[in-house]
Amino acid sequence: MAPRSSITGFDPKKLAASSGTLSGGLPVTSAKDPWARAEAWRYTGPFTRWNRFRGAFPGLGIATGAFVVYLAYEAVFVKDEHGHDGGDHHGIAA
Repeated sequence: MAPRSSITGFDPKKLAASSGTLSGGLPVTSAKDPWARAEAWRYTGPFTRWNRFRGAFPGLGIATGAFVVYLAYEAVFVKDEHGHDGGDHHGIAA
């Protein structure tokens, strides 16, 4: 019996071959990919994964430092005027 073709024409093996993976999920080697050298610049230098992640949140370090300084200031210098010392609570006698 001959293998049946898909009604939609979708072939998972062709998709895996075109997406850059072999049957075992391994990446296609540069010997098989003529565009590997042309695409290598996208993943080196300022375009590495770390540099792209670091550039995604400019100012996050400065903002975090400023927030820590604000929290320290508030803890040391700002007094809480709305303390509950066990007395009447908003004028209601117990």
